[in-house]
Amino acid sequence: MINYFNEAQRLNGENFRKQVNGFGFNFYLFAKLPAAYFSGVRVLSLTEESCKVKIPYKWFSQNPFRSTYFACLAMAGEMSTGLPCMMAIYKMNPKVSMLVVKMESTFSKKAADITTFECKDAPAIYEAVNRAIETKEGHTVETTAIGTNIAGDEVARFTITWSFKSK
Repeated sequence: MINYFNEAQRLNGENFRKQVNGFGFNFYLFAKLPAAYFSGVRVLSLTEESCKVKIPYKWFSQNPFRSTYFACLAMAGEMSTGLPCMMAIYKMNPKVSMLVVKMESTFSKKAADITTFECKDAPAIYEAVNRAIETKEGHTVETTAIGTNIAGDEVARFTITWSFKSK
C-alpha cells in the first residue's frame, strides 16, 4: 500500500485523475494551454506513482531541422512533472501554490517521431507538499522527466524544480 499521502489526498487524487483522463482535459488544454493543445501534447496516463505524456513530431511541433522543436519537448516534459504536482495540491486545505523555479535539459537524440515523457517522482512531490503544509514554509522538489522515442531510446531529459507553499 502506498503511504506517502493521507486519505484526503488519495481521494482528491482519484478525482483529479478522472478529470485528466476524460475529454474535459483536452478542452482545458485548448482553453488554458493552446500551444500545448495544438502541438499535440496529450496525457497517456497519470497514476499515484507516475505520469506519461506524449508529443508527436508533426507540422505544428517541428523545427527547421526535421525534428520536434525543443520548446514543444519542454512543454511535454514539464506537463509530465506538473500533473503529479497539480494532483498533489488538488483541493488541499489549506490551499497550496506551485511554481517552477528551475529547469535544466539535455537532448541526446533527434526527436523525429512520437516522444513520450515519463515522470516517476509523485511520491517525492507529495512529500514536498506535505512538508510545505506542516511547516508553513516553501519547499522544493526536483523532478525528472525522461523522453523516449518509439524505439525506447532516450531523446531528452528535463530536470524541473517545483516549489510549493501553503497559503
